[in-house]
Amino acid sequence: MKKILVVLTNITRYANTTEATGLWIGEATEFVEEVTKSGFEVDYVSPKGGFVPVDPRSMKYADESTFSIYESEDFQNRALRNSMQPSDVNPNDYIAIYYTGGHGVMWDFPNNPELQQISLTIYNNGGYIVSVCHGIAGLLNIKDKNGDYLIRNKKITGFTTTEEILSTKKSIVPFLNKDIAIEHGAIFQKARAFRSFVVQDGNLITGQNPFSTREVAKKLLTNL
Repeated sequence: MKKILVVLTNITRYANTTEATGLWIGEATEFVEEVTKSGFEVDYVSPKGGFVPVDPRSMKYADESTFSIYESEDFQNRALRNSMQPSDVNPNDYIAIYYTGGHGVMWDFPNNPELQQISLTIYNNGGYIVSVCHGIAGLLNIKDKNGDYLIRNKKITGFTTTEEILSTKKSIVPFLNKDIAIEHGAIFQKARAFRSFVVQDGNLITGQNPFSTREVAKKLLTNL
């Protein structure tokens, strides 16, 4: 059985501030819990490899299942301390790549050519590109073999401008997901703020916000 590759951020704080950010913990742990209990193995990669910070705000929402994975030696070692570098990854080993969120990803996901190539290879092999919340940033700039944006004419979703405003981060983030998605030709869909919402278009599966994580995982599993 092929594995699922989970992508995490290396960014520790919002640019030009001393405010901490990083991985939104539940967007990793809830997804991992769902897919591993269905028998899939996961690996963890980040743009630079190595250390992955956790957004301290996300720990306020951690439940027992999140803590169970977060505290495990496997997650601490393979995800948070020693995530793989993109150069360590053989994309042919994976049936899906999953981009987690947390505001940090908006700085290190969009313009990483190695992760883009890994994603495109998995996709061209018949696998799935999956994201939740700000993780959509990893999809925005992927181009196909013809040089077109992969999301062009595709229905997708991600953290919305309204949710960014309600999170009081609109003035800090380097761009707005919806704006870039539309600029690159995507059909951006959304539901009410902070409600679970998932969109599938072919082999792209995207979730709007942290509350969509388990539904994203279940949608992927249904396809697999």
